[in-house]
Amino acid sequence: MSNAKLKFMQNPRTILIAEDNPNDVELILDALMTKNLVNRVEVVSDGVEVLEYLRYEGRYKLRRKELPALVLMDLKMPRMTGIDALKEIREDKVLRRIPIVMLTSSREEPDLKKCYELGVNAYVVKPVDFQEFVSAITKLGVFWALTNELP
Repeated sequence: MSNAKLKFMQNPRTILIAEDNPNDVELILDALMTKNLVNRVEVVSDGVEVLEYLRYEGRYKLRRKELPALVLMDLKMPRMTGIDALKEIREDKVLRRIPIVMLTSSREEPDLKKCYELGVNAYVVKPVDFQEFVSAITKLGVFWALTNELP
């Protein structure tokens, strides 16, 4: 086993989920657990909380000093949308390299284009079928949390 893989297993990076629908949060968590990912998972409910989490502000000011391995972010959330949060993250010199996957039910072409213009790493439409949803989330989790190398 490589030193990098061993180090990861001993200290897995966090996956941040930004989702305002509790049912979708539960499905995402269940899907990640089916692959026994050992990552810590944090959940926030809107774009404002995403930024507070990433910037160590508000209730997150004392959290562990590390950036997440991945942000799974819903597009349409209250207070601040995923697109607005993505824009702010990509404009920040420290945060801009965090992998962000937009996980949404929107198939609207303008949303897709805007996300890619702002630098999203992937845009995934939430499948309606439960098994397809689980499969999509587990593939995302395995790739971004285990396979992808971060700088």
